Amino acid sequence: MKMFEALLSETARRQLKDLPEAVQQRTKQALAELKEDPFRPRPKADIKRLNGPDRDYYRQRIGDFRVIYVVEGQRVLVAKILPRSKAYRWIE
Repeated sequence: MKMFEALLSETARRQLKDLPEAVQQRTKQALAELKEDPFRPRPKADIKRLNGPDRDYYRQRIGDFRVIYVVEGQRVLVAKILPRSKAYRWIE
């Protein structure tokens, strides 16, 4: 089974650090699950493909928060970790 490498942008690192502790733990666990398969939705990994203006993004739902990422080769590049209300605006 191929494993992916999950990398967080500096923005995503700051956003993760600013989350409440319980949400941080859930997010870290969800990011670890992305290493297995960042494309396929499954229990505890609600993943959806988003069409961006210049590339396809993916989002993973974690409660009221969304992890926005792209996949390049064997790397999952996490761009943002945002509340649902702000998650989709920056892609447009």
